[in-house]
Amino acid sequence: ALPTVNGSLPSFADLAAKFSPTVVNIKVTKIEPVAHEGSPFGEEFSFPGFGAPAPRGPERRQGAGSGFIIRKDGLIITNNHVVENAQQIAVTLSDKQEYQAKLVGRDPKTDLAIIKIDAKSDLPAAPLGNSAALRVGDWVMAVGNPFGLSNTVTAGIVSAKGRAIGSGPYDDYIQTDAPINPGNSGGPLFNAAGEVVGINTAIFSQSGGNVGIGFAVPINQAKALLPELESKGSVSRAWLGVSVQPMTAELARSLNVDKASGALVAEVNDKSPAEKAGIKRGDVIVAYDGKKVDESASLPALVASSAVGKTVPVEILRDGKSQTLNVTVTKLKEEAVALVGKHEKSNLGLSLRELRPQERSRMGVKDRDGVLIENVVPGSPAADAGVQRGDIILQVNKAKITSLKDYE
Repeated sequence: ALPTVNGSLPSFADLAAKFSPTVVNIKVTKIEPVAHEGSPFGEEFSFPGFGAPAPRGPERRQGAGSGFIIRKDGLIITNNHVVENAQQIAVTLSDKQEYQAKLVGRDPKTDLAIIKIDAKSDLPAAPLGNSAALRVGDWVMAVGNPFGLSNTVTAGIVSAKGRAIGSGPYDDYIQTDAPINPGNSGGPLFNAAGEVVGINTAIFSQSGGNVGIGFAVPINQAKALLPELESKGSVSRAWLGVSVQPMTAELARSLNVDKASGALVAEVNDKSPAEKAGIKRGDVIVAYDGKKVDESASLPALVASSAVGKTVPVEILRDGKSQTLNVTVTKLKEEAVALVGKHEKSNLGLSLRELRPQERSRMGVKDRDGVLIENVVPGSPAADAGVQRGDIILQVNKAKITSLKDYE
């Protein structure tokens, strides 16, 4: 437990003195492409008489962040966004020694990266803790280099766990009110025992500064990926082949499900492990490999943690009845995510049209499948339900939609 000052608030002085030397300052030189200047609407839009905007070449830019030593030979954890596209990575230790680092491995999906320096002697390493043991309300300490101010220590509590902030498919952040600012990215979040329980990664702020809401990647997530990141430089994940969405009370009633939990299958990929096992659109996945799926956001991480080629039991609800299907997951292929004539208004407050062939190809939609939502009327039933412009309607009340006529 942390010592207290005059029997009241805890003191982080001993922890800061002991573990600040494990935190490093990272400066990177990046070569980044620069967008064309001219039209504010992007490259797809041009106007007569204006001509094409003059192209600009890539620019050399400087960036900075934090990291922490996890092994005495100089292995360092940081964020992927700190070192992504870096041509040079410079690491400065707490004693002002500077080294050039090499990138060992990175994983954009969890925003993790590991780099390595060849130090002159053994370095102090931060002990890695167990983020699963954290409780909301526990004291935590963040160390980093906010705004370039080296070895800055801040403290606060765990505000929440399991936060999804829309940064990727495997969001599972620790939320903390320990002040985190630009430059803290990649630095450690310590618990009261002096163990790293998270990697400070993001802030929620409209001003760019700290407003009391910061997010850290749980260290358990990083520990699971470290061996493969170091040996292969990247991470191989298992693939189920479904797109899922959250369950709501309305969906639960329409699907004859007792409660609004689980992951509703919105789409099943062609020739995917899920399709081969018999999973269908409209099924509700409630357990994966013996682990309960309470929310749709928890399913991607469960699938990703499976060994490629493993056959796992997947429990689903179909028409209100439970059944278990055995799925042999395959390796996830890294693919670019696509962006999502006649207009019709629906009584739900939607403006719809059929998809063009080039849109189907770009968006990965099957032939004769779905209609595109061009607009949603504010305050309409569709808007209240969370439907958005750019969504594609694939089913209505379990009936497949291939055209506007099907929808009507």
